Amino acid sequence: MDGKSLNITEERLNRLKEIIPEAFTENKIDWEKLKAALGDDIEFKNERYVLNWAGKSDAFRALQSASTATLVPCREESVNFDKTENIFIEGENLEVLKVLQKSYFGKIKMIYIDPPYNTGNDNFIYPDKFAESREEYLNRIGDKDETGFMTREGLFRKNSKDSGHYHSNWLSMMYPRLFLARNLLRDDGVIFVSIDDNEVHNLRLLMNEVFGEENFVDTICWKKKYGGGAKEKYLVSVHEYIVVYAKTKIDLPEIMIEFEEEKARRFYKYKDEKFETLGYYRTHPLEAVKSFDIRENLRFPVVAPDGTEVYPKRQWRWSKQRFEEALLKDEVIFSKNKDGEWVLSSKQYLNEENGEQRKTKAQSLIDDIFTQEGTKEVVDTFGDAKIFPFPKPNRLVKKLIEIGGLYNNDIILDFFSGSATTAHSVLALNKEDLSASNAQAGGGNRKFIMVQLPEKCDENSEAYKAGYKTIAEIGKERIRRVIEHLTLNIEHGSKNKKEDMGQGILNINHLTDKKKDKTEQASLFGSKDSMINEKCSMINENLGFKVFKLQESNFKIWHSKLETEEQLVEQLKLHLEPLDEHAKTEDFLYELLLKSGVPLTAKIEEKNGYILVNDNEIALMLEKVDDKIINKVIAMKPSKVITLDRLFKNNDQLKTNTALQMKDAGIEFKVI
Repeated sequence: MDGKSLNITEERLNRLKEIIPEAFTENKIDWEKLKAALGDDIEFKNERYVLNWAGKSDAFRALQSASTATLVPCREESVNFDKTENIFIEGENLEVLKVLQKSYFGKIKMIYIDPPYNTGNDNFIYPDKFAESREEYLNRIGDKDETGFMTREGLFRKNSKDSGHYHSNWLSMMYPRLFLARNLLRDDGVIFVSIDDNEVHNLRLLMNEVFGEENFVDTICWKKKYGGGAKEKYLVSVHEYIVVYAKTKIDLPEIMIEFEEEKARRFYKYKDEKFETLGYYRTHPLEAVKSFDIRENLRFPVVAPDGTEVYPKRQWRWSKQRFEEALLKDEVIFSKNKDGEWVLSSKQYLNEENGEQRKTKAQSLIDDIFTQEGTKEVVDTFGDAKIFPFPKPNRLVKKLIEIGGLYNNDIILDFFSGSATTAHSVLALNKEDLSASNAQAGGGNRKFIMVQLPEKCDENSEAYKAGYKTIAEIGKERIRRVIEHLTLNIEHGSKNKKEDMGQGILNINHLTDKKKDKTEQASLFGSKDSMINEKCSMINENLGFKVFKLQESNFKIWHSKLETEEQLVEQLKLHLEPLDEHAKTEDFLYELLLKSGVPLTAKIEEKNGYILVNDNEIALMLEKVDDKIINKVIAMKPSKVITLDRLFKNNDQLKTNTALQMKDAGIEFKVI
């Protein structure tokens, strides 16, 4: 009750909406549709099949605007920084995706994201204006309060269902991110997007536009829960969707997955003298189903054990030659049905001739993994389900990883990483594959890139009370605890093989004491635990993760919006020295690498006077330039050399000679 009289306009609109719902778009009247519904002979403007929404052109401009931001390393929050190839990036994901374009273009095998579902209660960043000042640009990089945490004001805001652009805002948020994400996929790459009924229809149309309708793979229906629904007035919704697209479907390999143990036992239940090598077998009727095309070479008589000839009603599945080969291998079974007629079946063994287990087609329905598992994993990790509500279960993400064909050295990207379930799943799968029984799986070294906005936790939430100020902190801490558990598990071994290999990868309630403050917990189990780093380096170089944070460039950016001569003079003075005076060497080193198209996991070696990247790919002189260092660098024969102009100290002769020497040696030379 708001104390106001009836809103006549609103009442009339509601009545009109009941009668002609098709005349409304996002709660506003579409006058052309209204006229058409009332029988007017109307010709729609620019009539064509197209996905359009309010703000689409602005979203496209957001996509096209270049980023000058960078990623700075945060060693104190990382584990095994120098050896691991796993990445966690804290920052606004649109800017991060732009920053990653040069270094990871066409290098990602799989993307999985669980974006806001647009339920009316979601907070996310969406564009609405693009005549951007420096301050507004900083908002996009990360609107932060005085303590350094991302705020909910500014561009990070709630998208209410009362908004006149409710669906449009969501589309404007998703469009540029999906576009940039596609660039990062390999040609044989695949993307999985979790969604529910609020936006699944728009997501399909949007992904058709970004990826191409011809690259649609399927929509997986996930039955996420069982029971419940007492509050539902109509149907009890127990499912969500996972929309799957390939970057280039013709390059996507056939999707085959391993049999789950329970299903294998259900279907493969017979055994014969080949059991030791080929395992159990199942049977298939040799009569072809009706969907098979009629082929005369598949109609021939077969002699039964009693000497009678057996003809198929339509045709066999095999040719005569294939049948005779199977008969010699004892792979054909003769039996009689209730009418006394001979029925022929073929044997199919669980294992192939080479001993590897047979694979099966993945289905578009997942009905044996439930949300409750994800909640339990949070409890196992943090001791409290309320630290992060409703995370996706590990088994679900692991299933998608298998469908996506993510194997050894492949990279998975998740730029809505939340509590870092994807990272957890990758670490768990790697551990499983490193076991003897799975050594042939080709895994063991998948790599992840997680991206998460430092969204501030509600001060009344259990996460905030436990010391986790942002969602990003929850994700990083979860990864640390997974690494802690895996390290101890590998070093000491597991008494229970099922625990060692199965889904219960985390059972570390004893690690969490909610009464201790966050700092003390971090010193025991988090980034400051030197014991973890030592064990990780001994056991698995990839058992760790590098933390990077999005920030402004370490180099001064020229701003074109200058209104006075004094402002121009000030800008010119600033740019006499392009590097920010407070920039750290490692920070601008990574910026130079990113802007040179080098991944964050590049091998970096500090030599005497210069830095060598990926052996001889790039050499950087960042602290001093003289003839001795220059000769050392040239002797290494790198493909490219980068240095800073200030290091020549206005010695134009040295700079010119260096450029000529580099040219003679066939080395690309860049001075900043």
